[in-house]
Amino acid sequence: MTTITLHPDFRVGPIDRRLFGSFVEHLGRCVYTGVYEPGHATADEHGFRRDVADLTKELGISIVRYPGGNFVSNYVWEDGVGPQEQRKPFLDLAWRTVEPNTVGTDEFLQYCEREGLEPMMAVNLGTRGVEAAAALVEYCNGEAGTRWADMRIANGREKPYGVKLWCLGNEMDGPWQIGHKDAHEYGKLAAEAGKAMKLVDTGIELVACGSSSMYMDTFGEWERTVLSYTYDVVDHISMHAYYEELDGDRASFLGSGTGMHRFIERVVASADAVGAQRRSDKQITLSFDEWNVWYLVSRFPGEKNLPIQRDAPRIIEDAYSALDSVVVGDLLVTLLNNADRVAVGCLAQLVNVIAPIMTEPGGDAWRQTTFHPFATTSRLARGDVLDLRIDSETMPTEKHGDVPVVTAAATIDPETDEVALFVTNRSAEERTVTVRHPGAVLRLGGGAAVLADHEGARESQEAAEAYGMVDALPVAHGEDEIILRLAPESWTAFSGALHR
Repeated sequence: MTTITLHPDFRVGPIDRRLFGSFVEHLGRCVYTGVYEPGHATADEHGFRRDVADLTKELGISIVRYPGGNFVSNYVWEDGVGPQEQRKPFLDLAWRTVEPNTVGTDEFLQYCEREGLEPMMAVNLGTRGVEAAAALVEYCNGEAGTRWADMRIANGREKPYGVKLWCLGNEMDGPWQIGHKDAHEYGKLAAEAGKAMKLVDTGIELVACGSSSMYMDTFGEWERTVLSYTYDVVDHISMHAYYEELDGDRASFLGSGTGMHRFIERVVASADAVGAQRRSDKQITLSFDEWNVWYLVSRFPGEKNLPIQRDAPRIIEDAYSALDSVVVGDLLVTLLNNADRVAVGCLAQLVNVIAPIMTEPGGDAWRQTTFHPFATTSRLARGDVLDLRIDSETMPTEKHGDVPVVTAAATIDPETDEVALFVTNRSAEERTVTVRHPGAVLRLGGGAAVLADHEGARESQEAAEAYGMVDALPVAHGEDEIILRLAPESWTAFSGALHR
């Protein structure tokens, strides 16, 4: 039998709402016919789709990373500002697509402002460097009377945007990256760019590029080397990870959250080792600014095999299954349980490209299966993450070794005592879980679950919309414990109250 023990006095730490972020890159149809489609029946006066904005709000997105991703590493931001009719298209080498430059910095930042989203901007440290990075901060955040701030004002925006969070490039450890650098080259450049950016605006936060996968040959040493140069100037280090079912290995896929947890532990260890060596009291936190289920190996041919295309081609538009939704829910459990070190999380991406939201040009927008666990978690998780004690059986996996059958995370709102409990059953059998709450009173209402099955991806809009949350199996309350029944291969969210 599995037991979960909790108490309101034992907490991991507060939830940073930026944990529920997403990502908009100029890739495929994420921007054009995704968030932006002038002439669409729901488009606002600025050309942005209202139906997508409404689903983004329902999803609970807090922060959006932009403009990339691999795209940023040969992007000239100056070409994407000013009168739209005067902007020149360019060939994006990352995704071999002709970018029209219709949407740029001002359009994106004003969209975020209207929709109540926090922007997370990235600078190009692939083909560009210190000067362009500092200039973009000045354009976004500078007061009148300097070159780039005055350019922003001339382009119609007098008030500074006040962008707080900035990425120092993207995946610079990856040989696929335009302007790829080794750790020493990148570390030196990031330190100088970050120094200049903070001289423009001392209030910004900076994210250094960490490893783009735990399975990179340079993993660990990359973090150590980069932080040896940047530790004093950056606030966060990035992590990227994607998960997929390979060769029918369902158990390893369901255990992906364990792999994510180990990745987090190892990056924390690398960062803290650098801090210890420097005898620093500063703590670097993590920006997990790309994560999702992505069938990268089995469905994506690789960017080198893409033809040069125009007009927002359909690239990396994975359709998701019920199993994928359970794994996404379990990955969110892992992120919550590491809330003391993970400050930012970005589900990549928001629309069409490996996304929870899909659109059809001139047509509807709809929810993929993975939409539901994310929207439920972002809605229910409030306040602090509780420090649970979980005693679970394990199951063997080829990729991760033995992993817990049951995983869980819980949150509590300190002002209202409202509690949320998120539980994953990774096994193919129904599981009974005893939730113990010694010295406290816990009441859970009826929960809602996403359930895996053995069907394939929901390829059509109709099939995707037919999938959603279902009522959880019954909950039985005792004096000092609650009995939960978990459906096979399921992710379940419960809400209630917890107090001493």
